[in-house]
Amino acid sequence: MCAAVNTSPSTFRSQQVSSSSRTTSRDKSYDYLLKFLLVGDSDVGKEELLSGMDDGASESPYGYASSGIDYKTTTILLDGKRVKLQLWVTSGQGRFCTILRSYSRGAQGILLIYDITNKWSFDGIDRWIKEIDEHAPGVPKILVGNRLHLAFKRQISEACAEQYAEKNNMAFFEVSPLCDFNVTESFAELSRLALKRNGMSRAFGFNKVLSLQELACRTVVSCTTIYGIEQLPLPNSIKSHLKSYALTNKTRARMLSFVHRDRHKKQKYLNPCESPPMNCRKSCSIS
Repeated sequence: MCAAVNTSPSTFRSQQVSSSSRTTSRDKSYDYLLKFLLVGDSDVGKEELLSGMDDGASESPYGYASSGIDYKTTTILLDGKRVKLQLWVTSGQGRFCTILRSYSRGAQGILLIYDITNKWSFDGIDRWIKEIDEHAPGVPKILVGNRLHLAFKRQISEACAEQYAEKNNMAFFEVSPLCDFNVTESFAELSRLALKRNGMSRAFGFNKVLSLQELACRTVVSCTTIYGIEQLPLPNSIKSHLKSYALTNKTRARMLSFVHRDRHKKQKYLNPCESPPMNCRKSCSIS
């Protein structure tokens, strides 16, 4: 007769924390283990993001389908390291805010998700940030605008979301699981932030040496356009990654140009041009 297994949330959290600190000798399939929460209002497509991630099992933990929590594991390759992600999706209904308070303990990263075609879901991000700051202060978080494939129904502009994310010290991505656009990239960026916060940045050599993947993407993108990438004889997954890389870097370049332009305007205001020479004054004087 099988012995009963304790599957309480507290027991699972203690097991998860101990396993996240190191890779056990029995499981060498990953180098790091991270726990991420996906939060946001109802019907913003959190489950769509899960379905867009490869690998792993998708299930409701502890066998309770009505618990308001969905769970999936996946593994991504980040700068040559295998990072296993435990993805926990909370329901957006108000009665599950207490569940968020319980499962936010031990989380290393949080994705705040809204639907770009639903203004109310974007307005609700303030409430989620308040909950996170209260129960998981300091945990890295990113803002994710879902359903980019419905951009023709957009109610929240990209510029507005970027400004909001910058104000709240968050990275920002617009994604489309249907088109496999920016989904993996958003999880990879949050993984970098989480590992950096936990003192693992040295293992990745951040800001020192370009990874082989980064170097390959930069080389291809510098030699062609987004339309040209679509014509390349490559698998769709690779072409999607290249287009995502090109658009992401184009956005960063645009933001840097705005910064340089504003800095130039400020400098011009602080250092007005010198007064015109005397001969110019004489020629412009009214007779």
